Amino acid sequence: QLQASGEGLVQAGGSLRLSCAASGRTFSNYVMGWFRRAPGKEREFVGAIGWSGYSTNYADSVKGRFTISRDNAKNTVDLQMNSLKPEDTAVYYCARARSSYTSSSARGLNEYGDWGLGTLVTVSS
Repeated sequence: QLQASGEGLVQAGGSLRLSCAASGRTFSNYVMGWFRRAPGKEREFVGAIGWSGYSTNYADSVKGRFTISRDNAKNTVDLQMNSLKPEDTAVYYCARARSSYTSSSARGLNEYGDWGLGTLVTVSS
């Protein structure tokens, strides 16, 4: 199971940190990802982090502003969001790769098998 937290309302230019706590399968064996769904849009890839935490992969829209990190001892993965824009407004989901063989370059929805319920981030202009 995955449980995200950190929901909030922030002004444009501000920062917010989301956290996701995982249980179940051995956390350190799997790539973890973050996705989001903006109002009226499809769910899209935000970023992913490899099992060791050394490799990351970001969507172009968030590169340089968002940072993913993980703590394998605590079974958590965080998404630090800086320089937020109104277009970042969305429900954010953490996800765990379907297979331990999945690489951190995975961006497809079908490459992730476990999903959290989502947490709402609202960025006001």
